[in-house]
Amino acid sequence: MAVLCALVVLMPRAMAQRPPETHPTSEHRDIVMSWDRSAMPGDIELWAADTLLAYQSIGGLPYAKSHLVCSSASESSNGKCPVLGSEASLHGAGEIWIQAIETRSGLREEIRAVGSRRRPMTGQACSSDYWAPVIRPLWAADIDVCGRDQSAGIGASLRVPVSELNRLVAGKWRAQLVLGMYSEIAGALLAEYTFAFEFSITDHNAVSIYFPLFDQVTPHVGLNLQYDPLAQTIGGRTQLDMCLYDGLGSQSQYLGVTVRDSGPRPPGPSGYSVWHTDGGSDATQRVDYTVTLDHNGSALPLRNGVEQLLHGIDTAKLRLVLLPGMTQPVFCVPTPLTLDTPRVPVSSKRPGYYDGDLKVELRVPTVTP
Repeated sequence: MAVLCALVVLMPRAMAQRPPETHPTSEHRDIVMSWDRSAMPGDIELWAADTLLAYQSIGGLPYAKSHLVCSSASESSNGKCPVLGSEASLHGAGEIWIQAIETRSGLREEIRAVGSRRRPMTGQACSSDYWAPVIRPLWAADIDVCGRDQSAGIGASLRVPVSELNRLVAGKWRAQLVLGMYSEIAGALLAEYTFAFEFSITDHNAVSIYFPLFDQVTPHVGLNLQYDPLAQTIGGRTQLDMCLYDGLGSQSQYLGVTVRDSGPRPPGPSGYSVWHTDGGSDATQRVDYTVTLDHNGSALPLRNGVEQLLHGIDTAKLRLVLLPGMTQPVFCVPTPLTLDTPRVPVSSKRPGYYDGDLKVELRVPTVTP
């Protein structure tokens, strides 16, 4: 008779390892990122949850009250948050405000980082993983105590939420955050942590030709014709305010502008014409005009249907505008159009109303600068 024996293997309950002894070390990190606003990158994680910055469970517990603070509580160029640790019973994460500057325009925006800390403990009296369960702001300088154990270091979490990145328009942005670690409220600096941000942001879906005086409607522009009773002539000049937004923070290598006479009848020899509203196809039913674009102080004649390349976009004067459909202002390049009607004898034109159509097209480089 065979005897079968069942063997039962008993395994001890897995125990978490004590955090390794860690001494504070200064660190500099460059966060260089690029994205288009149509595809945001998500939160930027600077320190994952419970990133161990300091821990020593014996020898006087030098890091029991360790905490992180900013260098200013009022100015955000290197991060704005409390400059002294707090021994009050604080709970939850804390906010740090960081000033971001767009290098082309000088536009400034404050974005928010969210930071918190947890304490690694001397033992496992209240937690099997050696970590105190309470989350506090980075500048919380109190000692966590649980039974016979107490805090012996600091673990940090720090991130920039994507909701803050959404506040940055297209352009090249730079920012810096500097945090100092201290062991006591007024103790010596243990370590300094610097995060240097450089963001290249595009907004290809927002490329637009903006007419400030016609915010969300098609521009209707008069030629401003004036009658000279002495010379018996008519002629005039009018200007249409126009601004070009390239979706690249006005840093394109060039912009291509094309103006077309899109009326139902061919234009006259100047390239652009308006026609008598009652019809007709001879010269007496037509008034001719020219179109000139002003770019950075230079007047550029535009030929009908011929693209004009505009260079020096990255050094041109800028204008702050709020484009239709956008919630944040952006900088565009002013390029007003001038419509000139040369003087002609009034007797050579049929009295009445004239109209026509112009179409303006903008081409931007496909390569991000």
